[in-house]
Amino acid sequence: MSAHVDRSAIDLNQLLTQTDSPDAGAFVVFGGTVRRHHDGKTVTAIEYSAYEPLAEKALAEVEAHAMEQFDILSCVIRHRVDRLEVGELSVVVVVRAAHRADAFAAGRFAIDTLKKTAPIWKREAYSDGTEVYLQGETLPGAGE
Repeated sequence: MSAHVDRSAIDLNQLLTQTDSPDAGAFVVFGGTVRRHHDGKTVTAIEYSAYEPLAEKALAEVEAHAMEQFDILSCVIRHRVDRLEVGELSVVVVVRAAHRADAFAAGRFAIDTLKKTAPIWKREAYSDGTEVYLQGETLPGAGE
């Protein structure tokens, strides 16, 4: 198992235990799941793939940047790779802070930033038998 990228199901309880702190008055959890519909098509599964060494580095950097930019106690990110079925948890961000505003801001920063920077790709499978790699977010500074 890697620190941030894993083929196994994400253990949310383990992440909550790992980040627990008596100094935290707030925690925010963002969880992304495989949804059943996209662009008018019925999704049956998503296959996530990654260049894992670079993905590990990118997700660790997002955590570190969140810790630097916000008044938080912890930020932990996990992302699945492999084939996931509808309803399965694909990504989780857990942030703990003394106050909710900081936890919410850092959680939003973390998920938005990882979507733009982590080399993780997804290929959706549809009920009509087709599969498509989805276009990702634009990288910061791209096209300038």
